[in-house]
Amino acid sequence: MKTPINRRDFLTTGASALALAALSPSLLTAAPAGRREIKKAIMYGTLGIKGSVLEKFKAIKAGGFEGVEPTGDMNQDEVVKALEESGLKAASVCCHSHWGKPLSDPNPAVREEGLAGLIQTLRAAKRYGASSVLLVPGVVKDGVTYEDCWKRSIVEIRKAISVAEETGVKIAIENVWNNFVTKPEQAAAYLDEIDSPHVGWHFDIGNVIKYSPPETWIPVIGKRILKLHVKEFSKAKGFGVKFFEGDNNWPAIMKALDDVGYKGWGISEQPGDQTKDTESLKDFSERMDKIFAS
Repeated sequence: MKTPINRRDFLTTGASALALAALSPSLLTAAPAGRREIKKAIMYGTLGIKGSVLEKFKAIKAGGFEGVEPTGDMNQDEVVKALEESGLKAASVCCHSHWGKPLSDPNPAVREEGLAGLIQTLRAAKRYGASSVLLVPGVVKDGVTYEDCWKRSIVEIRKAISVAEETGVKIAIENVWNNFVTKPEQAAAYLDEIDSPHVGWHFDIGNVIKYSPPETWIPVIGKRILKLHVKEFSKAKGFGVKFFEGDNNWPAIMKALDDVGYKGWGISEQPGDQTKDTESLKDFSERMDKIFAS
Protein backbone atom coordinates (compact mmCIF):
# COMPACT_ATOMS: atom_id res chain seq x y z
CA MET A 1 0.00 0.00 0.00
CA LYS A 2 1.33 3.43 -0.91
CA THR A 3 1.63 6.03 1.82
CA PRO A 4 0.77 9.59 0.68
CA ILE A 5 3.46 12.21 1.18
CA ASN A 6 2.41 15.60 2.53
CA ARG A 7 3.72 18.96 1.38
CA ARG A 8 6.06 19.38 4.37
CA ASP A 9 7.69 15.97 3.78
CA PHE A 10 8.03 16.72 0.08
CA LEU A 11 9.78 20.02 0.70
CA THR A 12 12.08 18.46 3.33
CA THR A 13 13.00 15.59 1.03
CA GLY A 14 13.59 17.94 -1.89
CA ALA A 15 15.78 20.25 0.16
CA SER A 16 17.88 17.31 1.35
CA ALA A 17 18.37 16.13 -2.20
CA LEU A 18 19.44 19.60 -3.34
CA ALA A 19 21.87 19.87 -0.46
CA LEU A 20 23.35 16.48 -1.30
CA ALA A 21 23.73 17.47 -4.92
CA ALA A 22 25.46 20.72 -3.93
CA LEU A 23 27.95 18.83 -1.80
CA SER A 24 28.62 16.10 -4.36
CA PRO A 25 26.78 16.30 -7.71
CA SER A 26 28.37 13.04 -8.80
CA LEU A 27 26.40 11.16 -6.13
CA LEU A 28 23.20 11.93 -8.03
CA THR A 29 24.52 11.67 -11.57
CA ALA A 30 27.09 8.88 -11.44
CA ALA A 31 26.14 5.72 -13.29
CA PRO A 32 26.02 2.57 -11.21
CA ALA A 33 29.08 0.31 -11.22
CA GLY A 34 28.95 -2.31 -13.93
CA ARG A 35 26.46 -0.41 -16.08
CA ARG A 36 28.56 -1.01 -19.18
CA GLU A 37 28.19 -4.28 -21.01
CA ILE A 38 31.83 -5.20 -20.56
CA LYS A 39 32.61 -8.57 -19.02
CA LYS A 40 35.70 -9.02 -16.89
CA ALA A 41 38.33 -11.61 -17.81
CA ILE A 42 42.02 -12.29 -17.27
CA MET A 43 44.76 -13.60 -19.54
CA TYR A 44 45.72 -17.06 -18.26
CA GLY A 45 49.44 -16.58 -18.91
CA THR A 46 49.61 -13.50 -16.67
CA LEU A 47 47.90 -14.97 -13.62
CA GLY A 48 50.28 -15.00 -10.66
CA ILE A 49 48.50 -17.61 -8.54
CA LYS A 50 50.08 -21.07 -8.77
CA GLY A 51 48.36 -24.41 -9.24
CA SER A 52 46.74 -26.64 -11.83
CA VAL A 53 44.62 -25.26 -14.65
CA LEU A 54 41.47 -26.07 -12.68
CA GLU A 55 42.83 -24.52 -9.49
CA LYS A 56 43.76 -21.36 -11.33
CA PHE A 57 40.39 -21.16 -13.08
CA LYS A 58 38.58 -21.54 -9.75
CA ALA A 59 40.73 -18.78 -8.24
CA ILE A 60 39.89 -16.52 -11.18
CA LYS A 61 36.18 -17.19 -10.69
CA ALA A 62 36.41 -16.60 -6.94
CA GLY A 63 38.13 -13.30 -7.69
CA GLY A 64 35.02 -12.05 -9.43
CA PHE A 65 35.99 -12.69 -13.04
CA GLU A 66 33.62 -14.10 -15.64
CA GLY A 67 36.17 -15.25 -18.18
CA VAL A 68 39.70 -16.31 -19.00
CA GLU A 69 41.96 -16.13 -22.06
CA PRO A 70 43.85 -19.43 -22.48
CA THR A 71 46.47 -20.12 -25.15
CA GLY A 72 46.06 -22.24 -28.26
CA ASP A 73 48.56 -24.90 -27.22
CA MET A 74 47.03 -25.87 -23.87
CA ASN A 75 45.59 -29.33 -23.30
CA GLN A 76 42.08 -28.92 -24.67
CA ASP A 77 40.46 -31.59 -22.50
CA GLU A 78 41.96 -30.02 -19.40
CA VAL A 79 40.79 -26.54 -20.38
CA VAL A 80 37.26 -27.72 -21.21
CA LYS A 81 37.00 -29.50 -17.86
CA ALA A 82 38.30 -26.44 -15.99
CA LEU A 83 35.84 -24.16 -17.79
CA GLU A 84 32.93 -26.44 -16.94
CA GLU A 85 33.87 -26.93 -13.29
CA SER A 86 34.81 -23.31 -12.58
CA GLY A 87 31.93 -21.72 -14.47
CA LEU A 88 34.27 -19.43 -16.41
CA LYS A 89 33.82 -18.60 -20.09
CA ALA A 90 36.58 -18.43 -22.69
CA ALA A 91 36.80 -14.71 -23.47
CA SER A 92 39.36 -15.23 -26.22
CA VAL A 93 42.22 -17.61 -27.03
CA CYS A 94 45.76 -16.31 -27.52
CA CYS A 95 47.76 -17.74 -30.41
CA HIS A 96 50.81 -19.48 -28.98
CA SER A 97 53.02 -19.41 -32.07
CA HIS A 98 52.95 -15.79 -33.22
CA TRP A 99 56.15 -14.65 -31.49
CA GLY A 100 58.33 -17.71 -32.10
CA LYS A 101 56.96 -18.44 -35.58
CA PRO A 102 55.80 -15.04 -36.87
CA LEU A 103 53.78 -14.77 -40.06
CA SER A 104 56.27 -12.13 -41.21
CA ASP A 105 59.32 -14.42 -41.12
CA PRO A 106 61.41 -14.49 -44.33
CA ASN A 107 61.53 -18.30 -44.16
CA PRO A 108 58.38 -19.83 -45.74
CA ALA A 109 58.73 -22.90 -43.50
CA VAL A 110 58.57 -20.74 -40.39
CA ARG A 111 55.53 -18.90 -41.73
CA GLU A 112 53.89 -22.24 -42.39
CA GLU A 113 54.42 -23.27 -38.77
CA GLY A 114 53.02 -19.95 -37.63
CA LEU A 115 49.94 -20.45 -39.78
CA ALA A 116 49.49 -23.94 -38.35
CA GLY A 117 49.59 -22.43 -34.86
CA LEU A 118 46.93 -19.89 -35.81
CA ILE A 119 44.67 -22.61 -37.23
CA GLN A 120 45.18 -24.73 -34.11
CA THR A 121 44.18 -21.75 -31.99
CA LEU A 122 41.05 -21.15 -34.07
CA ARG A 123 39.96 -24.76 -33.60
CA ALA A 124 40.71 -24.62 -29.87
CA ALA A 125 38.65 -21.45 -29.58
CA LYS A 126 35.69 -23.14 -31.23
CA ARG A 127 35.85 -25.98 -28.70
CA TYR A 128 36.07 -23.53 -25.79
CA GLY A 129 33.23 -21.36 -27.09
CA ALA A 130 35.39 -18.26 -27.67
CA SER A 131 34.36 -15.93 -30.48
CA SER A 132 37.85 -14.72 -31.45
CA VAL A 133 41.56 -15.47 -31.21
CA LEU A 134 44.32 -13.01 -30.47
CA LEU A 135 47.02 -12.77 -33.14
CA VAL A 136 50.23 -10.76 -33.28
CA PRO A 137 50.54 -10.51 -37.08
CA GLY A 138 54.31 -10.24 -37.35
CA VAL A 139 57.47 -8.57 -36.12
CA VAL A 140 59.58 -5.90 -37.80
CA LYS A 141 63.21 -6.83 -36.97
CA ASP A 142 66.27 -8.74 -38.21
CA GLY A 143 65.94 -7.56 -41.78
CA VAL A 144 62.14 -7.80 -41.88
CA THR A 145 60.91 -4.39 -42.98
CA TYR A 146 57.54 -2.81 -42.23
CA GLU A 147 56.46 -3.53 -45.80
CA ASP A 148 57.66 -7.15 -45.53
CA CYS A 149 55.67 -7.63 -42.34
CA TRP A 150 52.58 -6.07 -43.91
CA LYS A 151 52.60 -8.14 -47.07
CA ARG A 152 53.69 -11.51 -45.69
CA SER A 153 51.35 -11.47 -42.70
CA ILE A 154 48.33 -10.56 -44.82
CA VAL A 155 49.06 -13.43 -47.22
CA GLU A 156 49.18 -15.91 -44.31
CA ILE A 157 46.15 -14.50 -42.50
CA ARG A 158 44.09 -14.83 -45.66
CA LYS A 159 44.97 -18.53 -45.73
CA ALA A 160 43.31 -18.94 -42.31
CA ILE A 161 40.13 -17.03 -43.14
CA SER A 162 38.37 -20.15 -44.45
CA VAL A 163 39.01 -21.83 -41.08
CA ALA A 164 37.73 -18.73 -39.27
CA GLU A 165 34.59 -18.90 -41.36
CA GLU A 166 34.21 -22.65 -40.78
CA THR A 167 34.64 -22.40 -37.01
CA GLY A 168 32.74 -19.15 -36.56
CA VAL A 169 35.76 -17.74 -34.71
CA LYS A 170 37.21 -14.40 -35.77
CA ILE A 171 40.89 -13.47 -35.99
CA ALA A 172 41.64 -10.42 -33.83
CA ILE A 173 44.88 -8.56 -34.60
CA GLU A 174 46.61 -7.16 -31.51
CA ASN A 175 48.70 -4.01 -31.37
CA VAL A 176 51.94 -4.77 -29.52
CA TRP A 177 55.51 -3.48 -29.38
CA ASN A 178 56.58 -5.24 -32.56
CA ASN A 179 57.58 -2.09 -34.49
CA PHE A 180 54.45 -2.58 -36.57
CA VAL A 181 51.22 -0.55 -36.63
CA THR A 182 52.05 2.35 -34.33
CA LYS A 183 49.22 4.64 -35.48
CA PRO A 184 45.46 4.03 -35.45
CA GLU A 185 45.21 4.87 -39.15
CA GLN A 186 47.65 2.06 -39.90
CA ALA A 187 45.47 -0.39 -37.97
CA ALA A 188 42.42 0.64 -40.00
CA ALA A 189 44.36 0.41 -43.28
CA TYR A 190 45.66 -3.05 -42.38
CA LEU A 191 42.15 -4.34 -41.77
CA ASP A 192 40.93 -2.61 -44.93
CA GLU A 193 43.50 -4.45 -47.02
CA ILE A 194 42.64 -7.84 -45.49
CA ASP A 195 39.01 -6.92 -46.17
CA SER A 196 37.26 -9.74 -44.36
CA PRO A 197 34.38 -9.75 -41.86
CA HIS A 198 36.23 -12.59 -40.12
CA VAL A 199 39.19 -10.39 -39.15
CA GLY A 200 39.05 -7.54 -36.64
CA TRP A 201 41.12 -5.96 -33.89
CA HIS A 202 42.12 -7.00 -30.37
CA PHE A 203 42.76 -3.55 -28.91
CA ASP A 204 45.44 -3.40 -26.22
CA ILE A 205 44.81 -0.24 -24.24
CA GLY A 206 48.15 -0.15 -22.43
CA ASN A 207 50.39 -0.90 -25.40
CA VAL A 208 49.43 2.16 -27.44
CA ILE A 209 50.23 4.72 -24.74
CA LYS A 210 53.84 4.51 -25.89
CA TYR A 211 52.72 6.07 -29.16
CA SER A 212 49.55 8.07 -28.50
CA PRO A 213 46.51 8.12 -26.17
CA PRO A 214 44.28 5.03 -26.42
CA GLU A 215 41.19 7.19 -26.67
CA THR A 216 42.43 8.51 -30.03
CA TRP A 217 42.70 4.97 -31.46
CA ILE A 218 39.24 3.77 -30.52
CA PRO A 219 37.21 6.06 -32.84
CA VAL A 220 39.42 5.10 -35.81
CA ILE A 221 39.16 1.32 -35.38
CA GLY A 222 35.60 1.64 -34.13
CA LYS A 223 33.24 -1.28 -34.56
CA ARG A 224 36.11 -3.52 -35.67
CA ILE A 225 37.36 -3.78 -32.09
CA LEU A 226 36.46 -7.36 -31.15
CA LYS A 227 38.13 -7.63 -27.74
CA LEU A 228 40.06 -5.47 -25.28
CA HIS A 229 43.27 -6.05 -23.39
CA VAL A 230 43.00 -3.90 -20.29
CA LYS A 231 46.42 -2.75 -19.12
CA GLU A 232 47.76 0.13 -17.09
CA PHE A 233 50.97 1.77 -18.34
CA SER A 234 53.26 4.35 -16.81
CA LYS A 235 55.67 6.22 -19.06
CA ALA A 236 58.04 6.37 -16.09
CA LYS A 237 57.62 2.83 -14.68
CA GLY A 238 56.23 0.74 -17.53
CA PHE A 239 53.60 -1.96 -16.92
CA GLY A 240 54.66 -2.65 -13.35
CA VAL A 241 52.07 -0.30 -11.87
CA LYS A 242 48.57 -1.00 -10.61
CA PHE A 243 45.40 0.23 -12.25
CA PHE A 244 44.92 3.99 -11.66
CA GLU A 245 48.63 4.45 -10.86
CA GLY A 246 49.83 4.97 -14.44
CA ASP A 247 49.12 7.28 -17.35
CA ASN A 248 45.84 5.77 -18.58
CA ASN A 249 42.99 8.29 -18.73
CA TRP A 250 40.28 5.75 -17.93
CA PRO A 251 37.26 8.07 -18.09
CA ALA A 252 38.31 9.24 -21.58
CA ILE A 253 39.04 5.67 -22.69
CA MET A 254 35.69 4.37 -21.46
CA LYS A 255 33.84 7.27 -23.07
CA ALA A 256 35.52 6.52 -26.40
CA LEU A 257 34.44 2.89 -26.07
CA ASP A 258 30.90 4.01 -25.26
CA ASP A 259 30.89 6.24 -28.33
CA VAL A 260 31.69 3.34 -30.67
CA GLY A 261 29.22 1.08 -28.86
CA TYR A 262 31.74 -1.45 -27.58
CA LYS A 263 30.19 -4.38 -25.72
CA GLY A 264 32.09 -7.53 -24.88
CA TRP A 265 35.14 -8.69 -22.98
CA GLY A 266 37.71 -6.62 -21.13
CA ILE A 267 40.67 -8.95 -20.54
CA SER A 268 43.39 -7.95 -18.08
CA GLU A 269 47.05 -8.51 -18.91
CA GLN A 270 49.00 -7.01 -16.02
CA PRO A 271 52.16 -8.59 -14.55
CA GLY A 272 51.55 -11.72 -12.45
CA ASP A 273 52.83 -10.18 -9.20
CA GLN A 274 49.55 -8.26 -9.05
CA THR A 275 47.56 -11.50 -8.88
CA LYS A 276 49.92 -13.70 -6.86
CA ASP A 277 47.47 -14.59 -4.09
CA THR A 278 43.80 -14.30 -3.12
CA GLU A 279 44.16 -10.86 -1.53
CA SER A 280 46.00 -9.30 -4.46
CA LEU A 281 43.61 -10.91 -6.97
CA LYS A 282 40.64 -9.39 -5.12
CA ASP A 283 42.24 -5.92 -5.19
CA PHE A 284 43.03 -6.38 -8.88
CA SER A 285 39.45 -7.39 -9.62
CA GLU A 286 37.99 -4.44 -7.72
CA ARG A 287 40.23 -2.03 -9.60
CA MET A 288 38.94 -3.42 -12.90
CA ASP A 289 35.37 -2.86 -11.69
CA LYS A 290 36.25 0.78 -11.08
CA ILE A 291 37.68 1.06 -14.58
CA PHE A 292 34.49 -0.22 -16.17
CA ALA A 293 32.47 2.21 -14.06
CA SER A 294 34.68 5.21 -14.93
